[in-house]
Amino acid sequence: MGEACCRSHIVTSPPVMYLADVGILAVVKPPRVLLFDVFGTLVDWRSSLIAVAEAAAVRSGLRADWAAVVDDWRRAYQPAMDQIRQGAAWRDLDSLQRETLAGVLARRGIGLSAADSETLVSGWRRLRPWPDSREGLDRLRRKHITATLSNGHVALLADLLKFADLRVDAVLSAQLADGYKPDAKVYIAALRLLDCQPEAAAMVAAHPSDLRAAAALGLRPVFIRRPLEWGPGALPADPPALDGLLEADGLIDLAAALGC
Repeated sequence: MGEACCRSHIVTSPPVMYLADVGILAVVKPPRVLLFDVFGTLVDWRSSLIAVAEAAAVRSGLRADWAAVVDDWRRAYQPAMDQIRQGAAWRDLDSLQRETLAGVLARRGIGLSAADSETLVSGWRRLRPWPDSREGLDRLRRKHITATLSNGHVALLADLLKFADLRVDAVLSAQLADGYKPDAKVYIAALRLLDCQPEAAAMVAAHPSDLRAAAALGLRPVFIRRPLEWGPGALPADPPALDGLLEADGLIDLAAALGC
């Protein structure tokens, strides 16, 4: 995903305006702050966790469809967070992941040891970055304040960013709002902590629900295409129909579009 594949454009509710080689800076004022989703946008959670699970299985001698286990585990992610959004006491992502993993393993009849289960949970701190993430973030930091805005808690994100060698200016988390995205209070807390008005910020994510929630508060939505997030056989997410949407094929593409 290099600059040669740059196809960034602004999308408005019809008609669509393509910027091509003109660049976004010729049309709109660039945001001061870029907030980044992490899981799926900056890092490849699926293949990373499958590798962690397969390594644990080799040690324990277990056989299973670990790709399916990881997919089921990820699908249990949002329902677990929904309980928090609906009023349950806030718990960090490690706690939710332990519970959901236990449920997935029980339904599939997989007797993974407590130690190996904990290895899988800690695997969320050792996710590989997408090939464009490191260079793209470094370039974007030249002209913008960059920060994570993830459902991962701060301790998890600190470990993950160090493992993946990804650099941002601030590590922000839904934890700081005692909530989970796409709850509005998560985005509002991030803006408050960065002393930033919504119109001076953009939310960068590969997930339409994240962008819809941010755009509803006045942040500029930036959709990053990650067609392999759910593996080569899965249908990629479609960009949401949002005014002012910027689409990019990775962070290097986004950096080029923003003149970084």
